[in-house]
Amino acid sequence: MKYERLSSLLDERSYRLCIAADAESFGYGGVSRAAKASGISRTTIHAGIKELRQSGLKSSAKSEGSGERIRRPGAGRKSRKERDETLLADMDTLLDPVTRGDPMSALRWTCKSTTKLALELQSMGHPVSQATVWRLLDELGYSMQSNKKAREGVAHPDRNAQFQYINATVNDFLRRDMPVISVDTKKKELIGWFKNGGREWQRKGEPVEVNMHDFADKELGKAIPYGVYDIARNEGWVSVGVTHDTAEFAVETIRRWWKQMGRRVYPKAKELLITADGGGSNGARVRLWKVELQRLADELAMIIHVRHFPPGTSKWNKIEHRMFCHITENWRSRPLESLMAVVNLISNTKTAKGLTISAEYEVIGSHLD
Repeated sequence: MKYERLSSLLDERSYRLCIAADAESFGYGGVSRAAKASGISRTTIHAGIKELRQSGLKSSAKSEGSGERIRRPGAGRKSRKERDETLLADMDTLLDPVTRGDPMSALRWTCKSTTKLALELQSMGHPVSQATVWRLLDELGYSMQSNKKAREGVAHPDRNAQFQYINATVNDFLRRDMPVISVDTKKKELIGWFKNGGREWQRKGEPVEVNMHDFADKELGKAIPYGVYDIARNEGWVSVGVTHDTAEFAVETIRRWWKQMGRRVYPKAKELLITADGGGSNGARVRLWKVELQRLADELAMIIHVRHFPPGTSKWNKIEHRMFCHITENWRSRPLESLMAVVNLISNTKTAKGLTISAEYEVIGSHLD
């Protein structure tokens, strides 16, 4: 709005200097912003900035006054799109999704950079440069964009019924004061002085130094945290393994949770409900998972019910957003230099809503003494 009003009141030089002064005041990227807002070329703005920086600018401006030539309406070199009537149409054709999917299109199997678009337009008879293509793309409303995950595929017709059934079962167990747990394996973590995502407060210029490359330490290996989350009591149990994420390890973690925590708070329980993802060590089709659960049921003299979430819906599993996310936040930006550090960080994870977590090493197959 500012430049539209000034363009009819200032002469060519004054208008150029005004925009150049604004571009300088914007700092980094100011020339591009001023060029986009005013509609004049970057070259003209750079020329104005050069004039502003010249010594004796004020005295020369006083001597010249308003007698400088003012360009007549419509004067000056026409823009490329005005001189080439089919340029915009041909460019839009190259960028059209239908044309891009055409196997006969020259740009079907290439990255559509401004340089390649300029070469393709030149082959079609349009003498344009890469800078011109960039400017025209901006005028046409195009911008650099990455892929967006939005396609979820075809939903199963019984998807809602599946969630309603799981929810009804959970509510029934909670109403009868029976234990309901959510189980899953957290992401495997490298043990050692490796970079961990996130930031925490440190003195300026004194970040924690970690290894340059993320190659697993052969002696320390990886930590495999398998968690059990008590939905009713907002309590968690995590067994940190160092060997493999197997169904045997998963059921052993549930066994330890029951002996260390569950049995104490559910002394009269005769049934146990487990909600889990459809894959992984506790997957719906893992035979060892079912065999080990049956052994646990026989050992505890309990009926164990399992409700698996449909594929692609693991984020609805309570343990993900009620326990694992807080563990990740607690050890952000901290290298997990040892298994002891992993266990301590997990055990000291708490929330304002009362979440508490207990953790221990894996015993079966552990490399620890």
